[in-house]
Amino acid sequence: MDRLLSMRVFQQVVDQEGFAAAARSLGMSAAAVTRLITDLEQHLGTRLLQRTTRKLSLTDAGQSYLTRVRNILSAVDEAEASTREQTDEMAGLLRVHTQPVMAVYILAPLVTEFRRRYPKVVLDITVDSVAMPPIEDFDLTILGAGAHYDANVVARPVIVSEGLLCASTDYLRRAGTPREPEDLQHHACLRLRQTGDRQREWRLINPQEADREVNVEVTPALVANHTDTLLRAMLDGAGISAQPLDLVANYLRDGQLQRVLAPWITGRFTLYAALPSRKYVPARARAFMEFLIEQTRLKAAQAEQSRPAESVEPAP
Repeated sequence: MDRLLSMRVFQQVVDQEGFAAAARSLGMSAAAVTRLITDLEQHLGTRLLQRTTRKLSLTDAGQSYLTRVRNILSAVDEAEASTREQTDEMAGLLRVHTQPVMAVYILAPLVTEFRRRYPKVVLDITVDSVAMPPIEDFDLTILGAGAHYDANVVARPVIVSEGLLCASTDYLRRAGTPREPEDLQHHACLRLRQTGDRQREWRLINPQEADREVNVEVTPALVANHTDTLLRAMLDGAGISAQPLDLVANYLRDGQLQRVLAPWITGRFTLYAALPSRKYVPARARAFMEFLIEQTRLKAAQAEQSRPAESVEPAP
């Protein structure tokens, strides 16, 4: 027996002054209402209602039980309303998990504008480099993966980004601008250490030629397992590195970096927003996810529209 449903039916029978009226208000059959009241009385071991052909009245036990039932149902309704408010209201704590480089270059720049739009939402960002983030422990997890990512999680693609070869103006002025993939053999290459990758071989893809691939033998000047380290070294003029567009968009736009060897890319990556469940997603999590998609795609579009600076040749 559904105890809570039986209580609600009992309260409605009393308030509507009859079984048929209670059944109509609850969208149930009169027989179902009668059965629930009978089961409730049998469960309690006492009669709650006196029934006659003309009148329905409460017994003493029924009157006492009704008072407590009203208090119980009122508390349940208040608890449900409070919980729905936390899901529907644009306020409260939003727990976000992401990797260090995404925290610095993607999430942190969004905080000011998001707080302006939703001042009652408090962002709680956890930054960690774990291979398998605990998605179930957070409202939203921002993660990046390669083109063939197929994890068994509830994740929405935010943006598909390409790995671009970039360098600083200072480096290109000193070392010249590569014209063909093979020219990388004569440049300082900054490589990200990844499991299974050959650091002395760089795979390039040409999207304008049906993703034709070439593998270029290079001698890395720097190998690191930390994207931010490579980015910082590249900005300081250490050499050529491959970085996702969404990470270097601002630097390309303001001229600190230049893309080289366009249209060649080093791969495609998808930024995902993962949720612990499809159900009961708080409004603040939905709002942040939509805001993240809006802002990252806008930034990428602006970077694509930026006109590249003229190639810099070595100084005589």
